[in-house]
Amino acid sequence: MAEGWRDSVVAYIQAEAQPADKFGHQPRLYALTQRIAESVVEPCDDDILFAATWMHDLGVFLGHRPADPKALAGWDHVPYTVARTKELLTAWDFPVEKLAGVEVAILTHQPKDDPELIEAVVLRDADILEQLGAIGALRTLVKVGRDTRYATYSDALPVLERAVVNLPDKIRTPFARELAAPRVAALKALIAAIHEEAGDLLY
Repeated sequence: MAEGWRDSVVAYIQAEAQPADKFGHQPRLYALTQRIAESVVEPCDDDILFAATWMHDLGVFLGHRPADPKALAGWDHVPYTVARTKELLTAWDFPVEKLAGVEVAILTHQPKDDPELIEAVVLRDADILEQLGAIGALRTLVKVGRDTRYATYSDALPVLERAVVNLPDKIRTPFARELAAPRVAALKALIAAIHEEAGDLLY
């Protein structure tokens, strides 16, 4: 079946996304990429967009990232994700001529990157949106106490503060910038409320 590989991707990520709350990021992100892709002039290949979007975080899941805290501190999940994605997509009969596009999109999906491929631009913008607003706050705060980087709320709050200051200007597409505006406002309001309510007693 032509779309059988998509079913395989979703089933695999649903099984492998651990902790379990990490699974929600993929369907939300793909929905965002669809909206952004419709807004850009250059056509996006939806096979590349779907595969890259659903697979891009494979290397951050438990069971795929290092268990040792020291090894995890220096872990770059992207090379691992690219390598495993190519293996898995090939096994699932993904169109081989599109594998390079998926690789490029995953390699350049982070805010620090400067993508050229349109699918990568769209994925990166959508992924930045997922780091803002109420969803961005949830995705950060849920790590408190279970991620070695975030022992307390005081460890997580600076992440939200940096996101709201640094990420909006990295968004490339006009429509994604429109989508970002209320998310930025919501995250700023949450940060302000945390400071007002906790003062210097946030732990």
